[in-house]
Amino acid sequence: MIRVNLTKVMFDRRISSKELAQKIDITQANLSNLKNGKVKGIRFNTLEKLCKVLDCQPGDILEYIS
Repeated sequence: MIRVNLTKVMFDRRISSKELAQKIDITQANLSNLKNGKVKGIRFNTLEKLCKVLDCQPGDILEYIS
């Protein structure tokens, strides 16, 4: 199972969903689905934008749970 820790990273960086969605150019609905783990996949370019804006590594956002 892959756990999405995006909400925690956003909280730590003090960035709102609205602001993040605007900065990475996705809808707030798609960002919400991503935050809640309701997506089947994520494009590398979206992950790259998230990491750039949030100043983090992919492993900060995504976590593998066995």
